[in-house]
Amino acid sequence: MNQLLTLESQLRLVGLALTAMGAFHIVLPRLVDWPGDLAGTSLLTRQVSYAHLFFIGLTCVLLGLLPLCYTPELLAGTSLGTALLAGQTLFWGARWAFQFVYFSPALWRGDRFRTFGHIALAVLWTWVTAVFACALLATRA
Repeated sequence: MNQLLTLESQLRLVGLALTAMGAFHIVLPRLVDWPGDLAGTSLLTRQVSYAHLFFIGLTCVLLGLLPLCYTPELLAGTSLGTALLAGQTLFWGARWAFQFVYFSPALWRGDRFRTFGHIALAVLWTWVTAVFACALLATRA
């Protein structure tokens, strides 16, 4: 159990979670009924929406592979590792902030599925950001 709580293990778990989140983008449109929501929009809007969805999923996978496959290198204290950790902390910290600042509570209040999603994502982004921030601080010590 103690091994699970090490920074190295947490970074690998974050990498696994981000990679899974990226793969989850394959089924996400159906879960939130994007085909129905986008049916009345122009072809350009639909294609841009799905292109963005693809690249967001790909970004999650690629950003997840870094800590999943290169944890020792990220924690080695090199300038590249530190820069990557700083970038991940900033990126996922911004995503955490969007969870509370950008997305309207009207999107999830009163809907159990969406409320669960909001809470789960708030916890996920808090954990992801905290792990990257802790790793960044550890390399600066």
